Amino acid sequence: DEKEKFEPTVFRDTIVQGLNEAGSDLEAIAKFLDATGSRLDYRRYADTLFDILVAGSMLAPGGTRIDDNDKTKMTNHCVFFADEDHDAIRNYAQVSKG
Repeated sequence: DEKEKFEPTVFRDTIVQGLNEAGSDLEAIAKFLDATGSRLDYRRYADTLFDILVAGSMLAPGGTRIDDNDKTKMTNHCVFFADEDHDAIRNYAQVSKG
């Protein structure tokens, strides 16, 4: 009975890289997340995925980001960096539900 390692930082790096490569095209981001979902365990890393889609990187207890300002560990393609209008936020929410 072999246990699988829990590696949220590896998961974060994979997701962030894909989001950054997809650019600001929400359709490309949705396609990336859909395709990656078959390879990565979204259920196991649900908290990490939520942190990335909302805040742009993993969050520590208390809400501070765990990225040391390393651009390879964070993305601007998330709710916190979206334009502050209803349509932009709704579009990000639809990608997250995808």
